[in-house]
Amino acid sequence: MSRRTKGDQAAGPRKAAFTTISGLTVPEVLGPADLEGWDPKTALGNPGEFPFTRGIHSTMYRQRLWTMRQYAGFGDAAETNRRFRYLLEQGQMGLSVAFDLPTQMGLDSDHALADGEVGRVGVAIDSLADMERLFAAIPLDRISTSMTINAPAAILMLMYAAVAKGQGAAADKIRGTIQNDILKEYVARGTYIYPIKPSMRLVTDTFAYTARELPQFTPISISGYHIREAGSTAPQEIAFTLANALAYVRAAVASGLDLDGFAGRLSFFFNAHSDFLEEVAKFRAARRIWADLMRKEGARRRESLQMRFHAQTAGSALTAQQPDVNIVRVALQALSAVLGGAQSLHTNAYDEALSLPTEASARLALRTQQVIASETGVADTVDPLAGSYWVEQLTNQLEDAARAYLEQVERLGGAVEAIRQGYMQRQIQDAAYAFQRQVESGEREIVGVNVHQAEIDEAIEIHHQDRALAERQIRALRALRQERDGVQVDAALRRVEAVAGGGGNLLEPLAEAVSAYATIQEMCDRLRSVFGTYREGSA
Repeated sequence: MSRRTKGDQAAGPRKAAFTTISGLTVPEVLGPADLEGWDPKTALGNPGEFPFTRGIHSTMYRQRLWTMRQYAGFGDAAETNRRFRYLLEQGQMGLSVAFDLPTQMGLDSDHALADGEVGRVGVAIDSLADMERLFAAIPLDRISTSMTINAPAAILMLMYAAVAKGQGAAADKIRGTIQNDILKEYVARGTYIYPIKPSMRLVTDTFAYTARELPQFTPISISGYHIREAGSTAPQEIAFTLANALAYVRAAVASGLDLDGFAGRLSFFFNAHSDFLEEVAKFRAARRIWADLMRKEGARRRESLQMRFHAQTAGSALTAQQPDVNIVRVALQALSAVLGGAQSLHTNAYDEALSLPTEASARLALRTQQVIASETGVADTVDPLAGSYWVEQLTNQLEDAARAYLEQVERLGGAVEAIRQGYMQRQIQDAAYAFQRQVESGEREIVGVNVHQAEIDEAIEIHHQDRALAERQIRALRALRQERDGVQVDAALRRVEAVAGGGGNLLEPLAEAVSAYATIQEMCDRLRSVFGTYREGSA
């Protein structure tokens, strides 16, 4: 029975259809009958127990808060180092590095294709010398660092490890994560270099190397974030992320690695988008599906079944119109990640639709997390929304929808084949198009964009890049090439090429090349010479 008053009834509903951003129907009201047949013992369990719907730790944030890991990186290494130290002084708990596009593509700063991109969307790293400057005066045996890097992930991780060891850090004290999720690059982002097969070899070689040499380092962060940024729905974000994860798991096992030996060190990276309750339910559903999938793959250890994930608020939801309103968006998105049980979190700065964040906006973004942690009380009990009729039904619906996509990927032969055939790409493109149509028609309201617009937006201070930065970076790179031992570099690069064309773990010769101060492009070019480069539709 409707709970509206007669006046409300006469006015009618305020919109034609009530759906989540992903298109799931939102009921007017729910009660116990709507969860008939739902067994909380099997669907929920207890926090810290299979299927981990309620979180991977029994006490969650009562014992330890999530890691506040603000994403930062711009300009050269020295400039980013200053921002890192500033954020740590403000109470940040871990570092997260953004690299510029040339670094992500395995190009040195003086390459023709790097012109105009050096240091623009992240920090420029050409060699170990830059990495040494990036982490100067930052104790890497006490700080955990996440690095958003994919095709050259192994190289950047080896540079990081070399810096840490140069500081005197023991190998078992070096903690961090590399994204290293190359499959989603073919689906959603495009910063790939090599064909899929050798790229997967690099991933599994990294699994094996870290298990032996860097036991506390996470060798991959499997990303749904960029899938969602490309326009996917929440069920697609879950499904395609987990399909990619299964591909890595199976490739690692096929290479001879023990599943329970590496599965507990996998991590995930999800988007915290704007549909608040759908996002909370998304995180819960993803954990439950992953636990079930890993058990079916043969995992036995509790840690192998747990989904650890980092979340970042939605960059695609930031608006250039009325940018101050982004502060509210980010706070609510961050709250959904906390209520969904994230292990670490980045909150976007309100000015990022216009530029890289200023020092002040970055501080405010960090303070947003600190207010949620210290003032709201939501971290004081585990999974506080559990048992909500709508949250539980939405969790079930998202699970069902995600599993349907997963089953289709499996029918196609797994993630690699689904990517080769363009299946994931088409599904995401269709979802993005449908959402944009809703925004343009006004069916989906975006404050400041198609409703509650302002005639004139107030001017805000934005970050301005130093125009001389690229010239300084290139001068330093060319000086390095003159000063290093060229014979040692060439010998190390020849070993990289030999192992790439033969057998063995690629990270061993790459580590030698890194220590000899070979540049990122020199190493990637040796791999390109053997592997070639990716062409759409190939494997």
